[in-house]
Amino acid sequence: MKRAFMYLGLLAMSMVSTSAAATAGEERHPFNVRDLVRMDRVSDPQLSADGQQLAFSVSSVDLAANKRVSAIYVLDLQRQGARPQRLVEGNSPRWSADGRYLFYLARADQHTQVFRVAPQGGQAEQVSALPMAVENFRVSPDGHHLAVALKVFLECKGDLACSRKQLDEQGQRQASGRVYSKLFVRHWDTWLDGRRSQLFLLTLGADGKAHGKPVLLTRGIAGDVPSNPFGDDSEYVFSPDGKTLYFDARIAGRTEPWSTNFDIYSVPVDGRSTPRNLTAANPAWDANPLVSPDGRTLYYLAMKRPGFESDRFGIMALDLASGKHREVDPKWDRSAGALAISADGRILYTSSDDQGQHALFAIDVDSGTAQKLTGAGSVKGFAVGAKRLIVAWQDFTHPTNLYALEAEQILRPLTRFNAKRLAKIEFGQAEFFEFKGWNGEPVQGYVMKPVGYRAGHKYPVAFLIHGGPQGSWTSDFHNRWNPETYAGQGFAVVAINFHGSTGYGQAFTDSISGDWGGKPLEDLKLGWSAALQRYPFLDGKRACALGASYGGYMVYWLAGVWNQPWRCLVDHDGVFDTRMMYYATEELWFEEWENRGPEYQHPRNYEKFNPIRHVKDWRVPMLVIHSALDFRIPDTQGLGAFTALQRRGIPSEFLHFPDENHWVNKPANSILWHDTVNDWIKRWTLPEPGK
Repeated sequence: MKRAFMYLGLLAMSMVSTSAAATAGEERHPFNVRDLVRMDRVSDPQLSADGQQLAFSVSSVDLAANKRVSAIYVLDLQRQGARPQRLVEGNSPRWSADGRYLFYLARADQHTQVFRVAPQGGQAEQVSALPMAVENFRVSPDGHHLAVALKVFLECKGDLACSRKQLDEQGQRQASGRVYSKLFVRHWDTWLDGRRSQLFLLTLGADGKAHGKPVLLTRGIAGDVPSNPFGDDSEYVFSPDGKTLYFDARIAGRTEPWSTNFDIYSVPVDGRSTPRNLTAANPAWDANPLVSPDGRTLYYLAMKRPGFESDRFGIMALDLASGKHREVDPKWDRSAGALAISADGRILYTSSDDQGQHALFAIDVDSGTAQKLTGAGSVKGFAVGAKRLIVAWQDFTHPTNLYALEAEQILRPLTRFNAKRLAKIEFGQAEFFEFKGWNGEPVQGYVMKPVGYRAGHKYPVAFLIHGGPQGSWTSDFHNRWNPETYAGQGFAVVAINFHGSTGYGQAFTDSISGDWGGKPLEDLKLGWSAALQRYPFLDGKRACALGASYGGYMVYWLAGVWNQPWRCLVDHDGVFDTRMMYYATEELWFEEWENRGPEYQHPRNYEKFNPIRHVKDWRVPMLVIHSALDFRIPDTQGLGAFTALQRRGIPSEFLHFPDENHWVNKPANSILWHDTVNDWIKRWTLPEPGK
């Protein structure tokens, strides 16, 4: 581990030195939100079949247009000292089987379509010209086909012209109302219009363009493939011979909002037969299929408990000839992410939260032994080649760049995006610590020093509470809740991975369910006390607590039951009334698992830790933030809390975004969010004049 820290430390120095000339005479400054939104975001590394070329996406901010723009880059790994070359505007680069082309997504007229371009550059060619937008896609191993995801009306039975006509007719109607007969009526940030994501097969001609009628592969699947709202091409895959497609889907009918029963299906790509369910025996979540290089084994992820979206994802192996299933990693107490496999089929690769980091692991297929390949920091993507392993890596002070994994925990930089910007910035330094939490069990947190820290001085504190609730504070360069934005304002930061957090074993994660205001609150209290004792520069009399989602729920909860330490509170998209939350949210499986069933059957469970019960004890000034397109936790929750604050005469403000969802993504909105939050914290924590 020390070697990894040394190597990455040298990396940080090299990133500064390479841009020294460009920044000569310019003063360094503390990190702030304007730095955050201007950072280029590197993602989605993709190796060519021969492993000699690396494609990836980079999104850059266009502040004038208030949006981010994605472009595709290619790096020649054979040529020493080569720099990434920008190819085209677009995203989702995927290599052709022979490495001669990169397929990608870009706008064509009004719809996103598939294009291709040679990695050396040149004229891009439009591959698909479909009447519906392409959501995502995969290239077949033989290079002759594309599997594309399109949102269509199921009653059109794969006729894209029919779906286009229905969608156009909806837009032309004078009446704006829509009748629904079952849930979902809305999901994440979108009111549903009756369409479903489905997979179609496109056949490529000698000219590289799609020809003939698209073939519906998911015929009879009354669900979304890939899943909504965040599904992608990791949810479907071709067999090595290109004759079969495997995908995951949830077919739940009217029970969809309270079901987590995804299954893995197989279907011949000729479309002559309907998909076959391969995991019907498991009533919980099966996802992310991956086929071994010899085509004999299907690997996938599986949960064991129906209705629980944060159950451990174990890695399963299905012998396609015999139909026998086995768990590959039963003794590994981490939840696996999307999978990749080595060329010889002996090693599976996945990433997972682990002790405050998000690491890459290698899983031996035969023994199930897990080997941790990366140390401190967070892996945000990876690509596996025959001779190379590429990771997208970040930590508190480094936004994502791409690295070659040279040896265990040794990363060699391949890209240096944002180097000039980073050379101008000063960051706070963080340290993880451990303390005895609820029931004397070990709990981890971190403290970040403010920029400009000087020994012997005391600093106001931003006490951050993570969402999820089955989430975790990890060493990463978060695009929204980035602790460095507070350190740059002169605040120290304290963050606790309380019971319920991921990366500490499944039992630790499970422990929050049914106990939202219990063990986690105890951990927050004990963690706060331990931090104050261990780090004397923390000014416990000038501290504000902040949180979003579950963290926002906790802010409302502690406003009534643990408000003594806080000078102010900031609540983003929090749950104010746990009983109404059940009826207003969209994904009911979450509420039902956390509270042991529907509200009308178990009202006491929902009422036990309901913040609204303790409004009479609220006293601390609070900033409430909510967004109109947040259908996970609707904005009436924030409005209700603000009403309570105003009616009680407690100093309070309400920041509302009509065009954001559960997250604040638009650059200008992100700047306003941070400026408002920082001004609020400073108002209540800066020393009074003359003191």
